[in-house]
Amino acid sequence: MEGLLNFLTTLDGFLGSAAWFPYVLLGVGLFFTIYLKFPQIRYFKHACKVVTGKYDDSNDPGDTTHFRALTTALSGTVGMGNIGGVAFAIYLGGPAALFWMWVTAFLGMTTKFVEVTLSHKYRVKTADGTMAGGPMYYMDRRLNMKWLAVAFAVATVISSFGTGNLPQSNGIAQSIEASFGIEPIIVGSVLGILLAMVILGGIQRIAAVTSKIVPFMAVIYIVGALAVIFANVENIGPAFMAVIGDAFTGSAAAGGFLGASLAYAFNRGVNRGLFSNEAGQGSAPIAHAAAKTKEPASEGMVSLLEPFIDTIIICTITGLVILSSGVWQEKHENEFQRADTTFLASEYVEGKEEDMEKLYQYLNGKEGHGVELYSGQITVVNGAAVSGGFTLLNARSFAEDVRYSLTDEDLYTGTLRIENGKPVKDDIVISGKSLIHSAALTTVAFSRGFFGDFGQYIVSVGLLLFAFSTAIAWSYYGDRAMTYLFGPKSVMPYRVVYVAGFVWASFSDTTLVWVLSAVAIVVMTLPNLFGIVMLHKEMKSTANEYWDKVNDK
Repeated sequence: MEGLLNFLTTLDGFLGSAAWFPYVLLGVGLFFTIYLKFPQIRYFKHACKVVTGKYDDSNDPGDTTHFRALTTALSGTVGMGNIGGVAFAIYLGGPAALFWMWVTAFLGMTTKFVEVTLSHKYRVKTADGTMAGGPMYYMDRRLNMKWLAVAFAVATVISSFGTGNLPQSNGIAQSIEASFGIEPIIVGSVLGILLAMVILGGIQRIAAVTSKIVPFMAVIYIVGALAVIFANVENIGPAFMAVIGDAFTGSAAAGGFLGASLAYAFNRGVNRGLFSNEAGQGSAPIAHAAAKTKEPASEGMVSLLEPFIDTIIICTITGLVILSSGVWQEKHENEFQRADTTFLASEYVEGKEEDMEKLYQYLNGKEGHGVELYSGQITVVNGAAVSGGFTLLNARSFAEDVRYSLTDEDLYTGTLRIENGKPVKDDIVISGKSLIHSAALTTVAFSRGFFGDFGQYIVSVGLLLFAFSTAIAWSYYGDRAMTYLFGPKSVMPYRVVYVAGFVWASFSDTTLVWVLSAVAIVVMTLPNLFGIVMLHKEMKSTANEYWDKVNDK
């Protein structure tokens, strides 16, 4: 697993974490925003009318209504990214990361409008009578780039695991274990059975289930979040000031948080914003292709509501909960995951200016930091290290009250070999106090409101519904891609593997899952961005033709 993590981390360094990727993603959104004259503002009111059913016609071709197509697509975006993804972005980049998530969402509203319109325009009816659409169809039927369509479809299958399956299952299991003490493998197995029961019913059952889950889960989550926000209302102003004030400077060290540079916060905010709202990724068009309408642009307008709901509303609420409660800069008792744990050579002192600056440079990927990984032996007596010469970082923070135990929870006594910053023995459990991230951070934040410790259960239930519905939606995206690549007979084997992956991820390493998702997202996004830019003139004419018809009525 460690070798796989290192490979994926290196690959991500050339893709999603590379300096160029956020500029490409935002650049395409900015181009279409200007080219189409800010459709996310001009078309917003009309989009709301379309989704309420004002223009619905039951005789139009398609499998489901505008509203159900929207909720299916929303179920694919509103998930782990809104609960764990926001927490992960703030953990990495500080408050500034939330600002760049907003920017990604605003420009992403236009990107999603474009990708859904073009994909809906070139959808096809399959042999079983259902609609199939997505970027692979406009790439194939309009651009005549079969190779690009195949590349996108393959990336969609991979991303169905990296975006919609593995992180969702992992986040659910992590939260349920923290709140109820249920073993992750049990959670994954039970939900795996339920997932199989839903996805075997195809788009009709998927749309029916998600149209009920999405509104219900949103209400539960928002109520719980507001209980925290109002309980810490005096911190709301400072939280907003930190988000905006740090946007162009980066976030300074605060509490256990060792600081984040502007470049790091920008990259993580854009990356997590994409993971949350998927604007530009090309996933939502697959769900919207099922909508009953003769006008592709009308479904495109429905889709521009997604980044607004997903990121500007729900992610902002999550961000305010985390920032106003202050938990993002606090150290909490936790079991250290191997991927988050690093032994550094030399003994660094928290609060010492020189040491803090070195670690800031190291954690933000800057050159010349002088920090080296520790290799050697550590002597441990009754769970405590009695030898020195090293510093233990966990979750990008100084670890405190560290304990070394065997897997059967007995305190360890003996020597522990460390190579390149990682312990060699796999049966040693390291625990103590450090920063936390992902769903665990949001769970703790929800306990700082009017509901007290009961708030963590709201996160667990909300995460269960959010993430489970995301897994449902992404199974549909994956099976449409498999249908394009190999035909309808390939769908059932794909679903079996999809459910198996969901169960496996429930007890796998969180960091590995997040890195895999980061790679999968970019591999899927780049072909789609290329394709919609190629069709920018057609997009403009399609939108204008739609408005000509609407104005004639």
